[in-house]
Amino acid sequence: MKAIQILAERQMAVVEIEEPVLGAEEVLLRLEYVGFCGSDLNTYLGRNPMVKMPVIPGHEVGAVIEKVGEKVPEGLKPGMVVTVNPYTNCGKCASCRNGRVNACQHNETLGVQRNGAMRERIVLPWEKIIPAGRLDSRTCALVEPMSVGFHAVSRAQVTDIDVVVVIGCGMVGMGAVVRSVQRGATVVAADIDDDKLALAKEMGASYTINTLKEDVHERLIEMTSGFGPDVVIEAVGSPVTYQMAVDEVAFTGRVICIGYAKSEVSFQTKYFVQKELDIRGSRNAQPSDFRAVIHYLEKGTCPVDALVSCVAAPEKAEEAMQQWASAPGKVFRILVDMR
Repeated sequence: MKAIQILAERQMAVVEIEEPVLGAEEVLLRLEYVGFCGSDLNTYLGRNPMVKMPVIPGHEVGAVIEKVGEKVPEGLKPGMVVTVNPYTNCGKCASCRNGRVNACQHNETLGVQRNGAMRERIVLPWEKIIPAGRLDSRTCALVEPMSVGFHAVSRAQVTDIDVVVVIGCGMVGMGAVVRSVQRGATVVAADIDDDKLALAKEMGASYTINTLKEDVHERLIEMTSGFGPDVVIEAVGSPVTYQMAVDEVAFTGRVICIGYAKSEVSFQTKYFVQKELDIRGSRNAQPSDFRAVIHYLEKGTCPVDALVSCVAAPEKAEEAMQQWASAPGKVFRILVDMR
């Protein structure tokens, strides 16, 4: 069967691989749409140290159940549209022991530490299959990245009296914007791209800041009557935005870190103490976050078409990736049509 494989730095090809074998507690999926995410871009550019080449990318999934194993619960049936929880959990580490399986010490994400879903069919444990309700398979491919943003809002314990700044308005950041709005917070979206900021406003942000064109500190002080934001969610992963988050958050505020900085970050650590900050990491998502995103998308209020920058055939996947690499700030999501 056909699969997309990243062979080496800046090399991608459509290859033939063996058909998967269905086990008794597994589900055979027919992939329809699979999204490229930032980790896939970094893999393609040779910047992902967690990946061993060659690798099949893809963990943002819209699929249809083709067949189920004999020990799969009756709720999963052939023909159902589903998405996938792409993470593994060992059940033995400290994270798993504490019920936070999304942060498993030994996690292997599809398309990163193990071969992913950008293929015609895949077999997965039934526990990782998430029914998508009324969503179509194209929309399903947006669920996983938005769920990461939803999870960050849970980590921040956002409430309706908070001012929340989301730095970075890609798909994950948009998820954080939406979930913060749902919780009643006043949301400020910050990014370097005006188109993304306009979309964040459409998705519920009360204010926007272009961090290249505006004085971030002055704007936030003005918006918050001098206090600063209660919560800052960092969804970029750069030294500049990490420093911005710590500098701008209010005294006794919460800083939530999603993005991975690719280089060392220097901090004035006095702010950690003087502000008595809660600085929290946020990794992947919980099953409840997936369900919450599906519930949101089922309402039909999300501008789904605006979030999909490009739909490419497998043979055009590398071309789409090259375009993303040349203008990373202009892309929300690239979907590959595996049908």
